[in-house]
Amino acid sequence: MPGPLAPLVVLDFTHALAGPYCTMLLANYGADVYKIEGPEAYDMGRTWGPPFIGDVASYFLSLNSGKRGLAIDLKDPRGIELCRQMIAKADVLIENFRPGTMERLGLGYAAAQAINPRLIYCSISGHGQTGPSRDEPAMDLIMQADSGLISFTGTADGQTARSGHSVADITAGMFALTGILMALHARQTTGTGQYVDVSMFDGMISAMASNFAYFLGSGQVPVPLGTAFATIVPYAGFPAADGEIVIAVASDKLWLTFCEALAQPGWAADPRFATNALRVEHRQVLEPQIVALFRQQPTAYWQALFRRHGIPCAPVRNLREVVNDPQSAHRDMFPTLQHPTAGPVRVTGLPIKLSATPGAIGAAAPLLGQHTRQALRELLGLEDFSQLEGVIHDDPR
Repeated sequence: MPGPLAPLVVLDFTHALAGPYCTMLLANYGADVYKIEGPEAYDMGRTWGPPFIGDVASYFLSLNSGKRGLAIDLKDPRGIELCRQMIAKADVLIENFRPGTMERLGLGYAAAQAINPRLIYCSISGHGQTGPSRDEPAMDLIMQADSGLISFTGTADGQTARSGHSVADITAGMFALTGILMALHARQTTGTGQYVDVSMFDGMISAMASNFAYFLGSGQVPVPLGTAFATIVPYAGFPAADGEIVIAVASDKLWLTFCEALAQPGWAADPRFATNALRVEHRQVLEPQIVALFRQQPTAYWQALFRRHGIPCAPVRNLREVVNDPQSAHRDMFPTLQHPTAGPVRVTGLPIKLSATPGAIGAAAPLLGQHTRQALRELLGLEDFSQLEGVIHDDPR
């Protein structure tokens, strides 16, 4: 069954993480995504290992499923002309080079819009296409620091830490997808495309709306709290006898249930803990008591107890435990694909389940230029490639 984005044609000039994550989602939900790399200047993600599966970085394999790979030399005018011809056939173009790169190639928005007024053109960058920080280089770590995230992420004693996943990149990729879909919807009314400018900086500020709300409302600069949360108590991870369990007691009603489940009527009656605001004020009194109690039993005991009482909780698990979770299997979150050189490859599954047009994980990530000639036949009707020797590369395995 076709995915909800079929038959959109997407030209993918992205590399690393933010862009490839966005185009992977587009591909998995039905768009025809043509990943365009240079025969030598290819996606840096191909080299980000170990681990490698066969001779391919598992990082690249995990982010490029469902795409078709073209290798075109963008330093050759003939390669640029091929791209211009493909732009005329495309619905969406997405790129995440440094601002100005596509313009220097002759493939910027103004040039593309002149070729195809219906084109949705999306650029992902660190700080956006405008402003004093426009030209500053950016990677996920840089943007986690620049957006303020690292300043309040870390241990309760004040040591900061990077988020364990590339949250700035992934957030930008999701906002890019959102922007593209909004622009496509607008095109149904206007008949014309538009430019979608997504920055990691803007995305992180928006994604941290609750954190900025705390600062804007209080004037207090947040600091690292470990797993705790500034405005809810108890809402944190606590050590058990054999590991750590997190709890989220996010209302006064749930607090009373929590006290009842733990047979702690004294906590429920203590005026210092009567409301969430008071519990936040007296967290240094309450949380050590919770720690002392939780250390007496293993995580499985606390998890079973809290689930019986409807208290949100979870043990702190590693990725092996998540991959092997029956819920992950039921939701098909780690499907296996067959790669031409790496063999069986497990990737992450579809995050959105649609009843009528569900989408699907397509083929494994392409070899460099694997579909070049096939794609040029489909998009441009080319059959004679004799004039393109040295410009295109293909690996038909």
